[in-house]
Amino acid sequence: MNNTFRCTHCGTVGLEPGFVEDAGQHSRGYARWIQGALEKGPLGGAKRVGRSAWQVDAYRCPNCAHLELFAGHPA
Repeated sequence: MNNTFRCTHCGTVGLEPGFVEDAGQHSRGYARWIQGALEKGPLGGAKRVGRSAWQVDAYRCPNCAHLELFAGHPA
């Protein structure tokens, strides 16, 4: 339990750590934040070459179930 984060929705302190799973084809199992606006390639996929990618960590409020998302670690 992370007691330093406060829910921005209801103010509860002590959010539960977790992650948002990415189960798509060729996924790494966790969601990533990619720097810059979404640009699609010729086959419809997102262009990612040369862009920074960060792992998305999620924290759930045990009181109201609101999710707080943070991109704090390079992926």
